[in-house]
Amino acid sequence: MGRLFFYIYQEFRYICPTNIFSVANQIKDYLSLVKFSHTIFAMPFAVIGFMLGVAQPEQRFDGYLFILVLLCMVFARTAAMAFNRWADRHYDRQNDRTKIREIPSGVISSGSAAWLVVLSSLAFVGTTWFINSICFALSPIALIIVLGYSFTKRFTWLCHLVLGIGLSLAPIGAYLAVTGEFDWIPILFSMTVLTWVTGFDIIYALQDEEFDKSNELYSMPSIFGKKKALKTSSFFHLMSIAFLALAGSLAGFGFTYWAGFTIFSALLVYQHTLVKPNDLTKVNIAFFTTNGIASIVFAAFVVTELIIR
Repeated sequence: MGRLFFYIYQEFRYICPTNIFSVANQIKDYLSLVKFSHTIFAMPFAVIGFMLGVAQPEQRFDGYLFILVLLCMVFARTAAMAFNRWADRHYDRQNDRTKIREIPSGVISSGSAAWLVVLSSLAFVGTTWFINSICFALSPIALIIVLGYSFTKRFTWLCHLVLGIGLSLAPIGAYLAVTGEFDWIPILFSMTVLTWVTGFDIIYALQDEEFDKSNELYSMPSIFGKKKALKTSSFFHLMSIAFLALAGSLAGFGFTYWAGFTIFSALLVYQHTLVKPNDLTKVNIAFFTTNGIASIVFAAFVVTELIIR
């Protein structure tokens, strides 16, 4: 039976006119290049921003608009990550931690990555045109921020903050897509994302402290050392909790919101128990797993709060 399945598999590969297996592997490589799984950090907050807009008077849920907002998130983030990998390709080849990435390992050429940046950027701007005039007008500014982050590590240790600014555009951008107007509550959620992302990016940068020093790259760990960097990360995460508390109070949210707030805050505190200046073995758990869960769970509680109000 095993040989029969193997024979069918081989024949299917032979007769498939588009070589579906090769295409699937290429898609997988490109998804890995842009770390598509990391979309879970900002995407839930974009959903929060969208639902905050829907909750406003005379607004309603529009499935078509919701899809456009999600596409904007995917296109903008794909452009940003592909550009980051392209811009850092020379450094990635020298770093033992990153030399297995798709461009330095030769899985994807730098030219192909550059084309992905161009196409994703055009797709992002084009999608905003179908949303409304303010999103379209602001789309170039958003692109400058998310693409420009890749160069900030060359000259400032505030690079983590610039990454936070880039991802913080998600909730306010989604809110603008629905209402076409700015408002304090989505701005507070954007400030939450800014400080939250800044905090966990500092933790992630701990892994490259020595590499950054030897290559004259700027990061908080390379400039201030691991201990001060972790304290700064804790400060930013405390600010995230404060912004969420302020947003919940001003919006008059109920029990469901505060339950989500409690879980999100606890997970932020928990990740700081995982990473120590002399023990970075759990950085990936703190960076990806904990923050990914925090974002999804919190968004689920907030959306539920907005639906049942």
